[in-house]
Amino acid sequence: MNIVSDTNTFLAVVLEEPERESIIKLSAGNEAIAPEILYYEAGNALSAMVKRKQLTHEEALEAQKLIDLIPVRLLNVDIRESLKIALKFNIYTYDAYFLQCAINHSSPLLTLDKRMKQVAKELNIQLIEVT
Repeated sequence: MNIVSDTNTFLAVVLEEPERESIIKLSAGNEAIAPEILYYEAGNALSAMVKRKQLTHEEALEAQKLIDLIPVRLLNVDIRESLKIALKFNIYTYDAYFLQCAINHSSPLLTLDKRMKQVAKELNIQLIEVT
């Protein structure tokens, strides 16, 4: 089964956040898919964490290297349709790309983002709940 995994799940795995083991178990045996912006968004998040002094430069570079090792199929999404979702629900378009990907591929969404979960439910997107 395909699972749309958003950026925060990749970061949680490589940064060894508490949800790491649950994410790995939930996604095992499935194919991770994501919009093409995944690596760009991850890089942006890592640089923001360095600016906030949550990571060192070396830790951010190592995290990006580890993200690159996680198997994921990157997919094109309709930017206009994603923007419609973002505007309707007052969310960032970056988040809407993942929601649109789930809709386009009839796939469940794996996210740690509470607002994305709320919007996914309103869009009738199946969620994979991290425990």
